[in-house]
Order: sequence, then C-alpha cells, then structure tokens
Amino acid sequence: MEFKRENIEQLNSEWPLPKNKKDIIIIGAGGIVHDAHLPAYKKAGFNVIGIFDPLNEKAKALAKDYDIPQVFNDINQALEAKDVVFDIAVPPNELSEVVNLIPENSICQFQKPMGTSLKEALEIKKKCVEKKLIASVNFQLKFSPMMLAVSDAIEKGMLGELLELEVHLSTHTPWELWPFLKDLERVEIPLHSIHYLDWIRSVLGSPIGVYSRSVKHKKVKDLSDSRSSIILDYGDDIRCCLSINHNHYFGPKHSDAYIRLEGDKGAAFIYLGLLLNYPKGEPERVEIITEGLDWIDVPIKGNWFPDAFIGTMSNLQRYVFGEDKVLLHSVESALGTMAIVEACMISNQSGVTKLPKF
Repeated sequence: MEFKRENIEQLNSEWPLPKNKKDIIIIGAGGIVHDAHLPAYKKAGFNVIGIFDPLNEKAKALAKDYDIPQVFNDINQALEAKDVVFDIAVPPNELSEVVNLIPENSICQFQKPMGTSLKEALEIKKKCVEKKLIASVNFQLKFSPMMLAVSDAIEKGMLGELLELEVHLSTHTPWELWPFLKDLERVEIPLHSIHYLDWIRSVLGSPIGVYSRSVKHKKVKDLSDSRSSIILDYGDDIRCCLSINHNHYFGPKHSDAYIRLEGDKGAAFIYLGLLLNYPKGEPERVEIITEGLDWIDVPIKGNWFPDAFIGTMSNLQRYVFGEDKVLLHSVESALGTMAIVEACMISNQSGVTKLPKF
C-alpha cells in the first residue's frame, strides 16, 4: 500500500472517553497523583469524589487544589464507597496489603508496578480473581498520544515488519520527588524502565529472554540503582535494547530521551520530552518515515503526562460499560510485563560471562 502525507498526519493519538463516567476515589496522595492522575481527570471531566493518604495533610492539600469534596481519615472508610473506581496509587511494597482490603466486585486501577516481584504480582492477581475485581495496572506509556500514533502506524503497515527497537535515555531524574524509593531493593527497572518494557511487549510481544544490568551512581547513594542496560532477545531478526542513564549532571546540551523503531518499510522516532527537565518537561514529538515519503512530524494531541492517564482510566471505564472489548492493562496482561522485569532482576544477579583465558 502506498501512503500519502495525510495518512501520517491523520494517525490517531487519542483514546476515546467513556460515554458515561463513574466517580473516582483515590488512595494515595503522592507525586504521581499530583503530577498526572488529578490533572488528567480534571482535563477529561472525571469526577474525583474522595481521597485518602496516611499523611492526611497531603490528601487535604490535593483536595483543596482540585476541589475534592471528601478527605478520608481511614482507608477502610474510603473503600466503603459503592459504584466507584478505586484509583490505588501506593508504593509497590504496600499494594498487596491494600488489595486485601478492597471489597468484592470492586472496580480498581493499581499504580505500577504490580507489587515488588513476580511472586507478589501472582498473589495480587489471585486475590483479584477471588474477589471478582475488575482490575487494571496503570502501565500508561502505551496509552500516551505518542505511542497511540505509533501503534496506529504499525497497524496500518507503515513500518512493515519490525526489525529494530532502541530506547535511549541520558538525563537528570529528580529522584528526591519519590522518598519511598529509598526503601526498595530494586528501583530503576521496576519503577521506570518498566514503562518501556510494557510498551515494547505491546509492540513486539514477550521476548525469549533478557540480558540486564542495573548499577548505582555515587551521587544518588540512597538508591539501590539508577542506571540500566537491557537487551531483549527476540531471536536473530530483531535487535531490541535499552540504555538508561538517569544521572546526567552536565546540563541540557547533550541530554536526550528517545525511542527509535525501525521496520523494513519505515521507521518512527519518538522524542520523550517529558523526561527532559522533569516534571515540567519539553515538547514531545513523533516523526515517521515510510516508503515513498520523507520524515513527517505527526500531529499528536496531548502529552504523556497527563493524557496517558486519561487513556488508562478511559479504557478501564469503557471496558466496564462494554464500550471496549479488551482491557489492555488488565492484571492478567500486567503479569507478562512483571515477568520481563523479574527476568531482568535474575539476569542482573547472575553475573556476566567471564572472558576466556588465553
């Protein structure tokens, strides 16, 4: 098929909103709720009717900023609400405990990752089944305007057979925004690169295996790791790798954050502007080239933050109402991503292949 410029310029970059919207109660009032959840729901017209956080003052501050009518003093009180979506935004080491408290037949969305390990993720999924929960995990990169446009291009055949995928990040991430990270044994892959791994799985499927190494940085001594090198094995015809450095302290000139995706008929270059000067970010862009055309900028509607969070909540609610047939970020799907993360952790611990003596 021969594509024209307008075919690229008309790629879809929005997930449709539900025709009807359920009210939302948020559990957690941390940075991600402030930076993404609440701005997304305000933009999309979702109604947040209550919020809870163990640090009550944090919940009160967000309630004031976003006109949330009720601040709960107790999590069980918050979970008593009927016919709502529970948006659970707690640290991964607290998620399993919160899932224990959720009433049967509830609708809920969990902040990623799905617990601290694949074992925990399997236990959470089992609890969801036992309680008959409709549950999703907020793996939102694939719902961002950038990635929706790229997915549309792939589905239309603009890139052809996919052969090459590279994620490259060299920037300064302000880890101090998330104090709970200091208590975690594993940080970079389960809390950041997991976004890319989940998106890659949505594009290429699950890999055969992984090669992975995460390391510390002397200027971020409180974290177990903050830089990663990952190779995903998709056989002899696809090269897939991630080079992630969150500790570039030398200004914006040579800082970068991008994804390059190539096929046998075209390619996509994705500028991850959010990650430059985070959380304020810089403009995000997608460029696509296909047979018969040069590189073209795709007009994308919105940004990763907050629009991807509109997408995850919309898919969940549309699924509940029967408007979407597939819940793309279901707990069942999330297990596939958690399995890749677990494989990365095992690879990280197993060590490198030593050079042979000669």
